[in-house]
Amino acid sequence: MYFDTHAHYDDEAFDADRYELLASMPGKGVSLILNPGCNKESSITAMELSERFPHVYSAVGWHPHDAKDFDNESPELIRKWAARPKVVAIGEIGLDYHYNFSPREDQRRAFIRQMELARELNLPVIIHDREAHGDCMEIVRDFPDVLGVFNCYSGSPEMAREILKLGWYLSFTGAITFKNARRALETIDICPLDRILLETDAPYLAPVPHRGERNDSGNLPLIAQTVGDIKGLTAGEVAAITAENGKRFFGIQ
Repeated sequence: MYFDTHAHYDDEAFDADRYELLASMPGKGVSLILNPGCNKESSITAMELSERFPHVYSAVGWHPHDAKDFDNESPELIRKWAARPKVVAIGEIGLDYHYNFSPREDQRRAFIRQMELARELNLPVIIHDREAHGDCMEIVRDFPDVLGVFNCYSGSPEMAREILKLGWYLSFTGAITFKNARRALETIDICPLDRILLETDAPYLAPVPHRGERNDSGNLPLIAQTVGDIKGLTAGEVAAITAENGKRFFGIQ
């Protein structure tokens, strides 16, 4: 059974069939799904989905795109939300210097404050890092007692080694099936199996041969097969190992 550790079923791309699609996933071999929040509204929707479906869990937080909206009320909301039993992480948080939808100073401020909350609440974090590797790592190193995962990992194998030294995890999407994925494949090769998580980042990053289509958790076997080809394992073996990794990381029994 598969664990999709990062999927945005709150996204408007799923407005037409969200509930039916989520209800169908256990029948497709997907036993667990983690829906992260990106702002106040999506965090609330993520929590509602996790309370509606037994196999769905949620994370809450402010994405760097929405960091400009992270205000004095936001930390109290995260504290309140974190008390819910199916909220298992803070995220998606981090830095995005590609789009800069929020000023970089706002991004760093929100990121640091949410890392402080993760330490206070003893919750893991889900990190978004796009073209901000140096600044992300600088902030992460300031919180040695916080556990995290870099979702949709896009850094170098060298950066991956630094992340792994901290005890953190790396998560991989359907992007590893793309023709230009050489660096990601090199990273998977050096990453211990017990630190790898699988995700779809649905509705984005559908794997080949579905690239460009709406993605969903049913595409996880294509990602697992690519990891398996590198590690000398079947897709089923990768599914079992990474599902256990995800449960351990998020504290799901």
